[in-house]
Amino acid sequence: MPDLLLELRSEEIPARLQRKAAGDLKKLVTDQLVEAGLTYEGAREYWTPRRLTLDIRGLTARSSDVREEKKGPRTDANEKAIEGFLRSAGLSSVAEAEIQSDPKKGDFYVAVINRPGRPAEEIVASIMPGIIRDFPWPKPMRSGAASARPGSLRWVRPLQSIVCLFGPEHDETVVIPFEVDGIVAGNVTYGHRFHAPQAITVKRFGDYVSSLEKAKVILDAERRKQVIAHDAANLAFANGLELVEDEGLLEEVSGLVEWPQVLLGTFEEDYLSIPAEIIRLTIKTNQKCFVTRRAGATDGSLSNHFVLVSNIEAKDGGKEIIHGNGKVVRARLSDAKHFWNRDQHDLPDLDTLRASAARFDLDLKKPLDQRMAKLDALGVTFHAKLGTQGERVQRIRQIAARLAPVLGADAALVDRAVVLAKADLRTEAVGEFPELQGVMGRKYALLQGEHADVAAAIEDHWKPQGPTDRLPDGKVGLTVALADKFDTLTGFWAIDEKPTGSKDPYALRRAALGVVRMILEKGIRLPLSSMVSDPDLVSFFHDRLKVYLREQGARHDLIDAVLTPDADDLLMVARRVEALTALITSEDGRNLLAGAKRATQLLAAEEKKGTVIADGISEELFRLDAEKALFTAIRQASADAANAVATEDFRSAMSALATLRGPVDQFFTDVLVNDEDQAVRANRLALLSLIRSATGTVADFSKISG
Repeated sequence: MPDLLLELRSEEIPARLQRKAAGDLKKLVTDQLVEAGLTYEGAREYWTPRRLTLDIRGLTARSSDVREEKKGPRTDANEKAIEGFLRSAGLSSVAEAEIQSDPKKGDFYVAVINRPGRPAEEIVASIMPGIIRDFPWPKPMRSGAASARPGSLRWVRPLQSIVCLFGPEHDETVVIPFEVDGIVAGNVTYGHRFHAPQAITVKRFGDYVSSLEKAKVILDAERRKQVIAHDAANLAFANGLELVEDEGLLEEVSGLVEWPQVLLGTFEEDYLSIPAEIIRLTIKTNQKCFVTRRAGATDGSLSNHFVLVSNIEAKDGGKEIIHGNGKVVRARLSDAKHFWNRDQHDLPDLDTLRASAARFDLDLKKPLDQRMAKLDALGVTFHAKLGTQGERVQRIRQIAARLAPVLGADAALVDRAVVLAKADLRTEAVGEFPELQGVMGRKYALLQGEHADVAAAIEDHWKPQGPTDRLPDGKVGLTVALADKFDTLTGFWAIDEKPTGSKDPYALRRAALGVVRMILEKGIRLPLSSMVSDPDLVSFFHDRLKVYLREQGARHDLIDAVLTPDADDLLMVARRVEALTALITSEDGRNLLAGAKRATQLLAAEEKKGTVIADGISEELFRLDAEKALFTAIRQASADAANAVATEDFRSAMSALATLRGPVDQFFTDVLVNDEDQAVRANRLALLSLIRSATGTVADFSKISG
């Protein structure tokens, strides 16, 4: 079966867009090919800074013939209805339509439309111009002389050439010559811009890849990443260094080069007095370079060498490239050192900050305190409807004061951490690198002699930033992080700025999941009602809890069996789910579940019919040993389960209920519930009610599948 090779070559595509764009191209093309009646065996996308490539294998050579019947109006319908049917079916007169009869509806017109299959080349040529013109670039542009014309092509960077080849793997291929804005698809591409700019004629994917490699272009982005990572690690090792790995930077750099060349640069050791985080971000952000550390270093310190990736195989071994990058790195590090030093000095307008200092119990002799006072004095807005950052900090102080005794945290340290937590927003280092919020606050706090727990809480109050991010360390950090997130959630709920669908501009889902993770993973007993009054927000927390538990492997039906709308203690919900999971994975638990569900269903059916059910159990009405045994077992199991629940030992509670398995099975084997004697029947139904009540102390068994 034939294959299809497609390449769209342009000027440099931004690295952040390449992977998604290649995926979009694959989806758009394959979806439309399938819609047109073609099938294929496999498709893979590729990308470099200057091209998007699609390799489709095993594409059918022609679409199948299609016969379609389009039902029309009755033959005695009015003229307008018939005319509309003819237009929609593409018929010129009713003579071209068939008449079919329906015993109930009478005679009606039917248009039989036969669509012959089309060659794949014709289909590709028809779909590609539209795909290219409507490609979902985030910010497409017009370029060149043609851009003045209405409807001219908009592309992320000027589109330069198109390759479109179709044919069998081993025989001759043909060009599918469609045209877009004056660019006609052909069989010619171009290699590396500087090393091999000559035209390359290709026939199929195999020689396309090999020809590009000879022309200094590695097509596969994953292979470029491997080359960079391998060569960078080896170069560092050869110089007594270790590469500080950065997967995000590796992905970006692989999208900046077609022929990666790894080089080692250097800067003056004096700059190592700057915190490692600032050095790393300065070099990464400005020069897209990797930092290194001395081999075996474990203290987080860096070396004064950096690894850069060039797209040119320089004749001088890269000396000029290294020199140029080194000049820029030194200039940026000089700026960073200036920020670092300025942040440790007094602000020039301390007299204007005294009111704010008094409001937050700040010491204006300390640089970080000055920055917090400045943040408040400037009235920096947090949100138009939620006030300033200073007002927010005051709210967080109040929430944290309530949380501190619950977590057993030192109230004074918690308050100090809260008032300094946002201070680094006014530092020059964070102004330059917002990613360092919290990190710089911790460093500046330690420099001015703050308690280690306060400094750690300043960094950690932003955490966790996602499902895999670490949690805050220590009780002070946990308290401040919880207070910060509760203020965020209650505040945005109060102004009705809730997440909708996939939109969550204030990352409220992440904040709620962070609260759930801290409560569950740190074993915090915190009633939601003490922090949240809005029922919708409680429900939102429940949704995040469900997501978290499902990701931990819990079954959704077991979560639903335990989680009630008024559930207040998330930690206890999680422990109940864990215990219930253990119960129903045992043989006794599975059998008890079956018996309990049978009892509940039978009881519900009788309740619906209005059958009399005794208010209590009359032992004198027992006729069979199975009734007596079940009643005795329920009393014992209920008592044991209740005692276990009271001590929050849910596994023991579940084990106590599991002892009912045998008596319940025997009851249903030996006993006819709907006895002819009304009193006996009511008493036996009351026994079923006891089964439902007993199991209901730990979960709603009716919601469990199976």
